[in-house]
Amino acid sequence: MSKTTTENPFAAFDFTKLFGNLQMPGFDPSALAAAQQKNLDAVAAANKRALEGYQALVKRQAEIFQETMQEIARIAQQNATAGAAQGGLGKQSELLQQSIEKALANIRELTEIASKTNTEAFETINRRLSENLEELKRSFAQAK
Repeated sequence: MSKTTTENPFAAFDFTKLFGNLQMPGFDPSALAAAQQKNLDAVAAANKRALEGYQALVKRQAEIFQETMQEIARIAQQNATAGAAQGGLGKQSELLQQSIEKALANIRELTEIASKTNTEAFETINRRLSENLEELKRSFAQAK
């Protein structure tokens, strides 16, 4: 497995150099640079949270797969030692019912992990969007 970095790739980028030479009345290049840096930081934080969440999701899927394979092996061994005819349809029906319930619980768990991950990443971006709107309002108020 390749090593994944979750550091902000934009951390070293200096927006003040990009906007520093712009000279317009009522325009604050350092404020714009700071806002853009905050935007990139928010995107990086959201991406980091999404990466961590999806890594947890994949890990849990692998665990579920391993548990399922172990359960299949255990059931196959039981059937082989007891004889399929002795177990009867009632036992097989019970095992099938248990398997279906466990699969549904696993699907529910994985869905909750993915939903939580998406929600947390979205909230990070949404919070920054709200901050942008407030900064824009303050900027217009100061320009008047």
